[in-house]
Amino acid sequence: MPRKLFIPIVATAVLGGLAAGGAYLYFFSSLRSSPAALTLSPPSPSASAPASTSTTSGYTGTWQVASGSLAGYRVKEQFAGQTSTHEAVARTGDVSGTVTIAQSAGGYQLTAATITVQLSSLASVDTVAGYNVTNRDRLVQQALDVSSYPTATFAVSQPVAIPAGAETGQTVTVAVPGQLTVHGVTKGVTATLQLRVSATTAQVAGSIVINMSDYGVTPPSVGFTTVQTTATLEFQVNLSRA
Repeated sequence: MPRKLFIPIVATAVLGGLAAGGAYLYFFSSLRSSPAALTLSPPSPSASAPASTSTTSGYTGTWQVASGSLAGYRVKEQFAGQTSTHEAVARTGDVSGTVTIAQSAGGYQLTAATITVQLSSLASVDTVAGYNVTNRDRLVQQALDVSSYPTATFAVSQPVAIPAGAETGQTVTVAVPGQLTVHGVTKGVTATLQLRVSATTAQVAGSIVINMSDYGVTPPSVGFTTVQTTATLEFQVNLSRA
């Protein structure tokens, strides 16, 4: 073969191999990372004082969702050609709602709570080398049909006793039954919550595990990725006295 023909052919083969390798990295790279689950933030020095046990200050009453709150989802997806799954994570700070705490004969109760999340502002926060994960957000919004169902809402369905110690600023864990509405479908769920109250601020963090098909949601699907139907909804909510 003449040299002047051989060189372009070899160059084309090399470039083709590089392009194929680039495509592999783009879609199937094992260089992936996901942020840790949302939990309570470390207490600030100014919040270290015990919460007041007075029914008129600092603990009982209605609390409003404050700035800095986060909510989102994490779901496992598997790239073609990979043996391990990747945890896709998206979050938004567009969260609103209220929480009400009351005193009872046996201590304190979470008597009401409603948390609403705007789904259109969910943005992916995990990383996959060579892949723009924000491309996933459009598919998720389509799957959730956010134009018709723009919000997800969790509402406490019955009063729940708050473990002793929360009124003095300790972190407590409590299971809270409620109604979760996603995609226009409402189902009973149980949220596992951590609660910490200090002076005039409080914070709640927790999660709810759901099956997307129960809410009429079909997991996004593309040729190189399979998405599991189980999703974990997570939140870290800052509260201030209303």
